[in-house]
Amino acid sequence: MYIEQLYTNCLAEAAYYIESEGEAAIVDPIRETDSYIEMAASRGAKIKYVFETHVHADFVSGHLDLAAATGAEIVFGPDAETSYAVHEARDGEIFQIGKITIEALHTPGHTPESTCYLLRDGSGTPKAIFTGETLFVGDVGRPDLLGGTMTKEQLASMAYDSMQRLKSLPDDITVYPAHGPGSACGKNIGKETWSTLGVQKKTNYALQKMTREAFVAELTNGLPTPPQYYFDDAKINKHGYAPLADVLTKNVHALTLSEFESAIKDGALVLDTRDPDAFEAGYIPNAMNIGLDNKYAWWAGTLISISTPLAIVAPAGREEESVRRLARIGYENVRGYLEGGFETWLNAGKPVDTVTSIDPDKFADARAAGPQVLDVRKVDEYETAHIEGAKLIPLAELESRLAELDPTREYLVHCAAGYRSMVAASIMHRHNFEHITNVRGGFSKMKSVVPELVVSGEEAIL
Repeated sequence: MYIEQLYTNCLAEAAYYIESEGEAAIVDPIRETDSYIEMAASRGAKIKYVFETHVHADFVSGHLDLAAATGAEIVFGPDAETSYAVHEARDGEIFQIGKITIEALHTPGHTPESTCYLLRDGSGTPKAIFTGETLFVGDVGRPDLLGGTMTKEQLASMAYDSMQRLKSLPDDITVYPAHGPGSACGKNIGKETWSTLGVQKKTNYALQKMTREAFVAELTNGLPTPPQYYFDDAKINKHGYAPLADVLTKNVHALTLSEFESAIKDGALVLDTRDPDAFEAGYIPNAMNIGLDNKYAWWAGTLISISTPLAIVAPAGREEESVRRLARIGYENVRGYLEGGFETWLNAGKPVDTVTSIDPDKFADARAAGPQVLDVRKVDEYETAHIEGAKLIPLAELESRLAELDPTREYLVHCAAGYRSMVAASIMHRHNFEHITNVRGGFSKMKSVVPELVVSGEEAIL
């Protein structure tokens, strides 16, 4: 028996490769399937099943492409109701993989079809459970992603019953969830990407003894607004999608300068995927900066509508990556990328904007001059510690809340380390905020440079 977790940091997503006696299964694959196919080939195994723990909302799953390439059978839990042929497992149904078995345990709550897969070794001993978004390390899947089809309270009540079922399983079973820290599929997912059921019974709030009413209240309170693309991706995964190879063939397309400018005139948003320092030094007016070296796809899906046409400015050699990682979340309306990158624009003498930035050691003097400090971190980060007098607007909410800000005022914008604040600066510039100064290194550096300005503990959010 062989199990390997295949983790995609930019999505905080875990897929799994399971193998026994030359037969393999993949649990919750991402859209790029080559790694699974290559792993099976290198180990002399044939992929027999693709197990989906539920209809995913935060990425486009690779189950269709993987099944087409390998002949594997796609397995969902009960009531998945997809628009394409799958095997809808019965609760308790057993699947054989070599000498091991996988039992489908219907555990609704995150979604109605959510299903965990319990792995038993050749002797029938439970060894691992693949929990999808039913159970995370330290958390449980959020119940508010059905867009009104069912209420979050109804789903949370289902999740309560599912937790009781999981609590009945042996403590030494390894828990393999679909997500780790940074995913918005839970409220506060722990740092580890796997655990044991025994540890979770002791430390995970969702597995503690409480009434159904208390559980529902705990699970439904304090949920952050889900990224807008979640609802789009759930539909894509339920109804099907074009093969990834076809998407890349169409979208990984070099545009001449004139073609790029035509795309902009036709309404394309310039998405600059370079790092914040490069963007700061010069960028195409009205471009949005979302750098590749962070949660690129997640932030693109959070801040940009899936229908928005995109024209990409990428670092040299990373043009295809910029397109492919968007396709992971179903963003396929890409007109192409500027051939030669930003240098092509610059060398043509086209207009260029810049972002003013300061280092943390200049922050105190800059603040004393009177600008508003704008903190674009998350609420929990702000409540832990923040700069005295800072206004909090999390980056995910910034564009929808710009009416709260005065475009004629000066702002000192910061996040935790500098990635999100540059995204924020690019958004504000697009909306005619001209007096923006970005603080390099963000709060992680500011708190040690200006500790006298740091307020710790929960404070009223300004």
